[in-house]
Amino acid sequence: METKIERAAPPREDRLQAGTAFCGTCAQLRERLGRGDGGCFNIANRSFGQSFGCQFTLSLAMLNTLRNTVVVVHGPIGCGFWSIGGYGTTRTMKRQRDPAQNSTPWISTNLDEGDVISGGEKKLREAVLYADREWRPEAIVVAGSCVPALIGDDVDTILRDMQKDVSADLVAVNCEGFKTKLMATAYDAVYNGILKNLTKKRIARENYVVPDKLDDLVWEYNKAHTVNVFNVGSMGRPDELELQRLLNALELKVNFLPCFSQPQDFRRVLDAALNVSICGTHDDYYVKHIHEEYGIPYLIDTMPIGRKGTSRWLMNIAKHFNLEEKARLLIEKEEAALDSALEPYRAVLKGKGAYISGGEMRIFVTAELIKDLGMEITGLKSHHVDGFIKPVMEDLEVSGGTSINIASQHPFEQANLIRKLKPDVILMHTGSGNITSKHGLPVLPLFNPGNNYMGYSGAFEIAYRLKRLLSNSQFNKNMQTYRPLPYRKEWYTKEVWSYIKEQ
Repeated sequence: METKIERAAPPREDRLQAGTAFCGTCAQLRERLGRGDGGCFNIANRSFGQSFGCQFTLSLAMLNTLRNTVVVVHGPIGCGFWSIGGYGTTRTMKRQRDPAQNSTPWISTNLDEGDVISGGEKKLREAVLYADREWRPEAIVVAGSCVPALIGDDVDTILRDMQKDVSADLVAVNCEGFKTKLMATAYDAVYNGILKNLTKKRIARENYVVPDKLDDLVWEYNKAHTVNVFNVGSMGRPDELELQRLLNALELKVNFLPCFSQPQDFRRVLDAALNVSICGTHDDYYVKHIHEEYGIPYLIDTMPIGRKGTSRWLMNIAKHFNLEEKARLLIEKEEAALDSALEPYRAVLKGKGAYISGGEMRIFVTAELIKDLGMEITGLKSHHVDGFIKPVMEDLEVSGGTSINIASQHPFEQANLIRKLKPDVILMHTGSGNITSKHGLPVLPLFNPGNNYMGYSGAFEIAYRLKRLLSNSQFNKNMQTYRPLPYRKEWYTKEVWSYIKEQ
C-alpha cells in the first residue's frame, strides 16, 4: 500500500488547527469552536512554559505495546528512557492478552557527536540486522528521534533498501520531538508507519489454485459482522472485556487494535465492516485513510465512559448494522442495573466538586459521568484542543462559566486554578500528579490500565473508587504538610492566563 501516504504525518497544528494554549470558560471555548475558522487555536502560544510534552516519547509508549515486535530507537541513548519507565506496565498488559508475552525488546543506535557529523546510517543498519538475528520478530520498528532528522538520515529509504536482507517487516516511524508542540501528533506518526508497511490488502480468492466457495462465504459473513475497535494505551484488558461484552450482546465480533496487537493484526484490519474509534484524538488519521483508500466506514464520536457516553457509543454502532431495537433493549437493561447499583454512592458523592485534567475527549466524557453521580464540575484541563470535542462539549451539561485550561503539562497553571477553585477531589492523567497531590486533596487517576473505566461496569467502579477515596484523604493531607508546592505565593495572585499570548 503506497498511495496517498505521506513520508511523515503532518503536525496537528497544521492538519487540525489544534492548540495547546487557552484559559477561560466553557462558554468561551464553545464560542471559539463554533467559529468558521475552527477557533484558530494553533496561533496561541506561551511566553513561559513548564514541563512540555514530546511526541517521540508518546510514540514509544504506543509502539512498546506491540507484540512480536522489536523497537529500534534511532537517536541518542537517552531518548529511550520511556521504554525503561514503561517496561513493567507493558509487560503486564501484554500478558493479560497472551500469558507468554514479555515487554517489547528495544535497542538504541546510541548516536553521539561523531554520528552528528558522519551520519547514523551505519549504526542503524547494524541495529536492524542485530534485532532480526537476535529475536526473529514479525516486525522491526525504527523510531526516529530529533537527531537523525536534524542530520538528514533518510530512515524510510534505508529500511526500504534493507527489507530484502531481513525476515521481519521493517517499519519507519518519523516522530522527531521538535516537529510539533502537540504530543498527540505521535499517534499520527505511528499510524503513518503502520499504513506504509503493515496494512495490507487481503489476497484475492480467485488467485488461489483451488478456490473454496464455502471459505469465501464464511469470510464474507464474518466481515459483515465484525467491528474493529481502536483502543488506546490507557485502556486495560478489563475495559476491552466490558466493551466486547456489550458488542457481543449485539451479535457482533470484535477486534481490538492497535495497542497490544501483533503485526499480523494490521493485515486483517480490512476484514471488517466498520472501524470504531474509542477516541477521535487517537485514530482519525488512520481510519480516515482506510475509508478513503478501501471504503471501510468509520465512527468517531464519543468515548464509552459513563452512562451517557456508553449508550451513545453503542447506539451509533447499532445504527450502522440496523440493530437499533436490540441496542435500545440492551441499553435500557444496563442503565436500570447501573442506576440501582449507583444509588448508595450518589447519596455520598452528591454536591462534591471535582477538577478533571487529561486528554480532551476523556475529560469531557468523564465530566458527564461525574454529573450523573450528582457531583459538580469545578474546572477542567485538557492537554490540547481541536474540533473533535465539539459534539461532546455541546452535549455536556456543565455551566458555561466553568473554568477550562488548555495546556500540555504546565503544572504551574493547574496549581493556580486548583488554589482558586477549591475542588473536593481531582481526577487527572496518570503519572502527572506529583505536583497536584501536594494540594492536600484526594487524587483519582483519570485512567489506570489495571482497572475498568469504560462501559456500564466502569461507571460503577469509578463511583466506588471515588467514594472510597473521599472517605480517607489523609495521605494527601500529609503531602501538603510535608511537601509544599514549589511556587511563590505571588503567583497565586496572578491570573492563570498571564503567560498565554496570541501570535
